[in-house]
Amino acid sequence: MKIDIHVHSKHSTRPSQWFLQKLGCPESFTEPARLYEIARQRGMGMVTISDHNTIAGALEIAHLPDTFISEEITSYFPEDGCKAHILALDITEAHHAEFQKLRENVYDLVPYLREQNITHVIAHPLFGVNDKLTPWHFERMLLMFSNFELNGTRDSYQNAILRSILNALTRESIEELADRHGLEPYGLTPWKKSVTGGSDDHSSLNIASMHTYVPGARSLATFLDGIGSGLSRPAGRAASPKTMAHNLYAIAYQFYKSKFGLERYVDKDVFLTFMDRFLSGGEPRKPGMVFRLQALWSGMKLRGRKPASDSLPDLMRHEAEKLIHTDPRLYSMAKKGVAESLPPEEEWFRFVTRASNTVLAGFGDRMLNQISGANVFDIFNCLGSAGALYTMLAPYFVAYTVFTKDRALCREAKASLSGGEQEKTVKVGHFTDTFHDVNGVALTLKMQVNMALKHGKELMVITCGGQDREQFHGVKQFEPIGSWELPEYPGQTFHYPPFLEMLEHAYEQGFTHLHSATPGPIGLAALGIARILKLPIYGTYHTAFPQYAKVLTGDDAMEELMWKYMIWYYNQMDKVFVPSKATGEELAAKGIAPEKITLFTRGVDIERFTPAKRNGALQRYGLEGGTTLLYVGRVSQEKNLHLLADAYLELADRHPDLNLVIVGDGPYTGDMKRKLEGRGAVFTGYIQGEELAGVYASSDLFVFPSTTDTFGNVVLEAQSSGLPVIVTPLGGPKENMEPGVTGLVVDEVNAESLVKAVDSLMGDEARLARMSRAARAAMEQRSFDRAFVQTWDLYKCAC
Repeated sequence: MKIDIHVHSKHSTRPSQWFLQKLGCPESFTEPARLYEIARQRGMGMVTISDHNTIAGALEIAHLPDTFISEEITSYFPEDGCKAHILALDITEAHHAEFQKLRENVYDLVPYLREQNITHVIAHPLFGVNDKLTPWHFERMLLMFSNFELNGTRDSYQNAILRSILNALTRESIEELADRHGLEPYGLTPWKKSVTGGSDDHSSLNIASMHTYVPGARSLATFLDGIGSGLSRPAGRAASPKTMAHNLYAIAYQFYKSKFGLERYVDKDVFLTFMDRFLSGGEPRKPGMVFRLQALWSGMKLRGRKPASDSLPDLMRHEAEKLIHTDPRLYSMAKKGVAESLPPEEEWFRFVTRASNTVLAGFGDRMLNQISGANVFDIFNCLGSAGALYTMLAPYFVAYTVFTKDRALCREAKASLSGGEQEKTVKVGHFTDTFHDVNGVALTLKMQVNMALKHGKELMVITCGGQDREQFHGVKQFEPIGSWELPEYPGQTFHYPPFLEMLEHAYEQGFTHLHSATPGPIGLAALGIARILKLPIYGTYHTAFPQYAKVLTGDDAMEELMWKYMIWYYNQMDKVFVPSKATGEELAAKGIAPEKITLFTRGVDIERFTPAKRNGALQRYGLEGGTTLLYVGRVSQEKNLHLLADAYLELADRHPDLNLVIVGDGPYTGDMKRKLEGRGAVFTGYIQGEELAGVYASSDLFVFPSTTDTFGNVVLEAQSSGLPVIVTPLGGPKENMEPGVTGLVVDEVNAESLVKAVDSLMGDEARLARMSRAARAAMEQRSFDRAFVQTWDLYKCAC
């Protein structure tokens, strides 16, 4: 015999979820007679309704065949008010009345249930109903109850841990718990527990998805005896956050359908029909001629039609209707209902994701265009739309938050019973807007992925887009839902991430920490996911975006706007990693909480970048002999390359054998080539790997005039290759060399200072050679291996 012993009707008084309170609707209002019919259709041998603290629903169907009365009693641990839900099966109205007198104290209620010989089950014992449940309460449940429920609204992770805990109980462990709590365990063999299953359905979508099976039971009496003697078996499927979210959408839809009489419009409106198929529960109706005509007419109207307005509801409805008409699978569901072979929560997730992605991409375009144009008032309007979109997707955010909290409690309970601490395994999800780009951030991330694999650490980089579709180990690449290119910074493209899919991925991976490498759209997604999954999030300040904004636009207001955003964003982080003391001091002065700022070590690949690779690589560019100045990096205005060009022109007049090699590309390349035309400067374009290592080692002096770099990976690579470096007194690079030992820091940021520094070294070959050796020796202490391990320890300290 199979029975779903945990299902609710319109009479349930369980408190609503947060977002349903916002919507102003109750959690459930499904008619008892309808629940009965659905349960029978799904093969249940008998039917009961276990509403919260009422038997009104069960009484409404008590006259129907094969029914019995049950109740889900909300009781409390008197020590702190922690709620416990107890299923009482096959009861009378007199029992119900007595429950209401005793339920305020679980220690009064449970003895009464035993005295009356009422089969009772502790429902979802690892789910904190009012956020007060702890391992202490769960351990007391193990002593007080014989029957435990695997719940159909919880995921397989929670149910599996509950099962493993119950299976691991022994006489000794129960005796130890009894001594610890001063509580007498119940039953002759209290270490042996029975397990039941119940759907805990509040929406009529998942009735009997989880139920209890007792082999050989032919009557209610033998079924209940089977539970008491340990013969019961949970059957069906566990839930997921997608299941819970689908239920929440259904509850809201069913409420508004009832409140506003939407029933009369179903089958006359394609969008509403589609919603009804997914969110009403029960058997779908066959569409009539009206539906087919309406579908044809609305499909024709959609061609070339714009949304009724720019409001979020109109945008969402417009995109949803387009999806339904253009996706054959979705249209079939609108017409016929969801096939039994397709999990409805998965199909609903696919639909909501695609519709919201389209709206989110449009929102991103408008937002970035307005920021680029400094349209302050339009920016605030856009933020209002973002809030509305958040509300619309709230069921998923609520569901993932609830399930994440459940998992944490499960781990705590298991650790408490085993007498040890929780496992401190660190698993990091590292989100970045730049992985395929040619810059120090992307290079560092790729090296970190390799180092994680080498050292057995669990690190996954999460990113979007990029023309390079090669799959990397330890990297999850999502297809972007849209992109936006920065007009003032050609080649710099922001990709919009598919937020719900990223959220699902982060939840399934079980990350312990999130890390944001960049503050762009993917960094914002990381922040949102961290908040939803209740995870610590660290951020790295790699790039001086405010200064870039000022240099590229010439607009002080843009620099100020960018600083406001940066301060807001990084103040949301639990820790802010900075690559240099100067950067940390600047951020603290701008308003980031100083206690969050942490200096982290970045290393260099000393095996790739080494003087041993001095192999005449410059000959392929027509350079033989003489002294070679080298610059590696983005060829852009903010790098002060106009100063390097001016300095080289003056130096070349004094030193005819002096060469200049520019490695990289960017928006300033054309102007710089024209400025140095005919003066022997070489532009290699973008090179990498062994070719780049050879160019480094075959050069003589590295010049880096940038003042906006927070770190400067290339400064480490040059020194590792045996090149003395010349840097400015501003930014992070000066902290990654030893002034006077591995290179020089110029006094002022101008061409004259660069000329003076180069001249001083070219005129002293012995000093140049000493600096070359010292540069390599210094970098041998900054290997990427050592830096990676030191950085990883920062995560371990926060576990």
